[in-house]
Amino acid sequence: MRSLRVDSRVTLPAADLAARAVRASGPGGQNVNKVASKVELRFDLPGTRALDAGVKARLAALARGRLDADGRIVVTSQAQRDQPQNLEDARAKLAVLVARALVPPRPRKPTRPTAAARERRLDAKSRRGATKRARRTLDD
Repeated sequence: MRSLRVDSRVTLPAADLAARAVRASGPGGQNVNKVASKVELRFDLPGTRALDAGVKARLAALARGRLDADGRIVVTSQAQRDQPQNLEDARAKLAVLVARALVPPRPRKPTRPTAAARERRLDAKSRRGATKRARRTLDD
């Protein structure tokens, strides 16, 4: 298997990737019972040296539903009836996933509510309190 180029800076080495062909599910007649066209592509996330710790953490969070017991990312493809096309599709899915993890999140700038927003909140609270007071029964 060859290396996977994610962008101009990051290339996942071939040693971190493993592909396996399995039988696909769904319709297809006898072909689906004979041909292993579905592809499972595994990426060794904990063992790779191509990504730094921050990118690994973001990638693990993005792919939490695709992690196996060893922490490897499993990407599958069975869109085509052809195994090489499914392999390329799985590689493209993995590249998109890694590219999303490469973008660091923007830091949040804490903001304060405006004076008008505070006033609206207090008005709503007082109106709600008045509604509840009006519902009370008078016990004299």
